[in-house]
Amino acid sequence: MNREDLQIPAAVAGFVLVACALWFLRRDVRPGVNRNVMRRMSRPDLGLEGGITKTDSRRLTGREFLTRFYGLNLLQKLEENLWQAGIYARIADVLLVILLMFTAGLFAGEAIWGRELVSIAIGAAMGSLPIVYIRIRRQRRLKAFAKQLPYALDLIKSSLEAGHSLLRGLQVVVAEFADPIATEFRSAIEQSRLGLPLPRALEEMLKRVPQDDLRLLVVAVRVQAEVGSSLAIILGRLSEIVRTRQRLQQQIKALTAQSKMSGIPVGFLPIVMLAAFSVIQPSYTNTLFFDPSGQKILEVAAVLDVLAFLSIRKLLKVKY
Repeated sequence: MNREDLQIPAAVAGFVLVACALWFLRRDVRPGVNRNVMRRMSRPDLGLEGGITKTDSRRLTGREFLTRFYGLNLLQKLEENLWQAGIYARIADVLLVILLMFTAGLFAGEAIWGRELVSIAIGAAMGSLPIVYIRIRRQRRLKAFAKQLPYALDLIKSSLEAGHSLLRGLQVVVAEFADPIATEFRSAIEQSRLGLPLPRALEEMLKRVPQDDLRLLVVAVRVQAEVGSSLAIILGRLSEIVRTRQRLQQQIKALTAQSKMSGIPVGFLPIVMLAAFSVIQPSYTNTLFFDPSGQKILEVAAVLDVLAFLSIRKLLKVKY
């Protein structure tokens, strides 16, 4: 059977796999009041079944292998990234999406190019798309939380000055604000109702939302619970500090924006030049596309270009 005869079945199979992967990925279940979910969110060190089971058997079953693999913290980190991204799905569903995307890329690469390394590279690239999607949603959600936090602190301060408790102030924030800050504070309130002290519930929320500004709130509440002081005054001062930090972050982004934007054309310049020469003078690029030695050179150049793009992005990333 020729390669042309396999292109249509492979394309149909790839389309079905991608459609199934997108359907699974869109299953974004909102966190309800579930005691098992609350227990796992408050104890991120637990495994998928509540803990890591040690076994002395040399032959591992699929479940024991998954448990030991979870001990490498890879699945735990993926689960934490899912919570931080606001995607409350099971790890098994996410792994199934990654496997389906990898298989679809493998089929597409084999049907179009028919080379093993290219097919594996395309499969790995498509398999990493769910991870990239989770990271993008995580970053957007954390940024949205950081923007809402100063206003939430002002509202909690006003509630405390009116004579309400801190728990009541958090309930007001849940009622007045939208996701993500309302969802996270609601989870902290539900954990407090299940018996977890409120300072500890806020510390657990910090694991789901690793923001330095939120860390200041957690420290302030913990110090106030141990020492005792006017929490309203502390939150008022903390709100000013958070706004000052956010203004400094925006200034740093504005000062480094030109360097970041200049790195993007440098990374994509080889691709643009290759496409331009392919259109203007195809004889210049026929060797790269049709000759075996040229194809190997093109593969090496593609890998080097990706490494150069990542290096430029790493160099332009400002740590502060």
